[in-house]
Amino acid sequence: MIEIDNITKRYDGVAVVDGVTLRIEPCTICVIVGTSGSGKTTLMRMINKLVEPSSGRIRIDGQDIAGIPAFQLRRRIGYAIQGHGLFPHRTVGQNIATVPKLLGWDKDQTAARVDELLSLFQLDPAQFRNRMPHELSGGQQQRVGVARALAAKPNILLMDEPYGALDPVIRAKAQQDLLAIQRRFGTTIVLVTHDMEEAIHLGTTIAVMDKGRLLQCATPAQIIANPATPFVAELIGTSERPFRMLSLSRVADHVEPGEAAGEPIDASASLRDAYGELLWSGRPALPVRLDGRIVGQVTLEGLSRLAARPQ
Repeated sequence: MIEIDNITKRYDGVAVVDGVTLRIEPCTICVIVGTSGSGKTTLMRMINKLVEPSSGRIRIDGQDIAGIPAFQLRRRIGYAIQGHGLFPHRTVGQNIATVPKLLGWDKDQTAARVDELLSLFQLDPAQFRNRMPHELSGGQQQRVGVARALAAKPNILLMDEPYGALDPVIRAKAQQDLLAIQRRFGTTIVLVTHDMEEAIHLGTTIAVMDKGRLLQCATPAQIIANPATPFVAELIGTSERPFRMLSLSRVADHVEPGEAAGEPIDASASLRDAYGELLWSGRPALPVRLDGRIVGQVTLEGLSRLAARPQ
């Protein structure tokens, strides 16, 4: 658990983070969202002491991090950034092994962890462990960057705009990878983004910042339904609210009886994905597939009713 208690950071007398109090529960994803200059990255970087606060306290599992040497703290916290930050003259395997090597892991343990993470990110160890970063695509480099951040099995992973440079298709896949790995390891993740869509998709909770202050911290559904300020409402987008609510529900929870023709949609897909496919294809209904079998349908009429409900 991460407890941020009345944290302030000033530069030349100007507060870039101003009296923020925030509690991040274990094994959750907290997404800090806001426009450029809102203080979101500075707030996150105070968690691993890359930035020292001017006042306030941060505790991890009840321990004040002020008393922990920075190098020790950072070895317990993974850190992934936009553009991945891989060492260009080290192989993929050597990059991932960076922190385990610093911690004195033996070679066999380190090699096993490298191969485990490569496999988790759908990168064949035999094919990728000895490649150089420049031989990888942008999406592959980003996966290796996250794998490196997770190599020493940290309880906390900090991510600063990790997917901002990826194209939309690769970005969506990278987000799904992150959700799957977070569920597997139970890592507490703090992720900074300016993209509300990404925040809604990934966040257990969303912390909205503006001009150094925390405006609202709540679940995606709560923020969409009840934005605390006009700024939060603007970030969500008034016209987008019904569709953002659809993105929070799965097709599996809204299957209707009946049969539909054409390519099925998976039950794990969001209602927003289903709605988009219905509109794009011009079909009135999609068959729903669960565990390889068709279990019913999802209809344009039904989703339109959901989208039209008052929030």
